[in-house]
Amino acid sequence: MNYDLEMEKQLKDIKEGSSLLLHACCAPCSSAVLERIGNIFEITIFYYNPNITEKEEYQKRIEEIKKLISYLHPKYPIKLIEGNHEPDKYLSTIKGLEEEPERGKRCYKCYELRLEETAKIAEKLNIPYFCTTLTLSPHKNSNWINEIGMNLNEKYQPTYIYSDFKKKDGYKRSIELSKEFNLYRQDYCGCIYSKKKNSK
Repeated sequence: MNYDLEMEKQLKDIKEGSSLLLHACCAPCSSAVLERIGNIFEITIFYYNPNITEKEEYQKRIEEIKKLISYLHPKYPIKLIEGNHEPDKYLSTIKGLEEEPERGKRCYKCYELRLEETAKIAEKLNIPYFCTTLTLSPHKNSNWINEIGMNLNEKYQPTYIYSDFKKKDGYKRSIELSKEFNLYRQDYCGCIYSKKKNSK
C-alpha cells in the first residue's frame, strides 16, 4: 500500500486546523514532518521514546525538539508534551527479543509500545488524530508502523493518520533542515542494541 497516498486521501476529509498528536522520535525527523503538515493541523508533539536507554540522551533530544519548535512559524502554534523516560518499560516489552537483528521483531514491539502510548494520550486529551515521525527514516519499517496504527484505530477513539514521510524527498529535506537549524543528528535510534551495532 502507498501510505503517502493514503495520507493524502485522509487529509482531503479532515478540517484544516484539527488537532493532531504527533509522536516524535527526534528533532531531525520532526523537522520535515512539521514542515509538511504544520499548516494543516494544530499539532501537539508527544516526545515518548522509552527505547532510549540513557537519561542524558533522552533529555538532549527533547531540548533539540524545543529548539526546532522555536525556529518554526507554522499557521498553528506547536505544543510539546514530554513523555516519561521509561527504559525499564521498553526492556520489559522486548524481553526475549534482545538478540533479534536491527529492523526485526524487537523493533516492531518498540514501534508498538510508542504508538500505543501516543493513542492513549490522544484519547485522554480528546485529540481526534494521531501520527508519528517514525516513517520518515529509511531505517524504519513503514509498513509495520502503519499496520500498528491501523490496529490501534480499532482499540482507541482517535484516528491514526497513515504516513510514509520519507516519500517526496522527506528524508533528504530533514537533512537539509537539520543543517539549517544546526540540529543534533544522532547516529543510532536510542536503544542499547542499535548503539552497540553502530559502535562496532
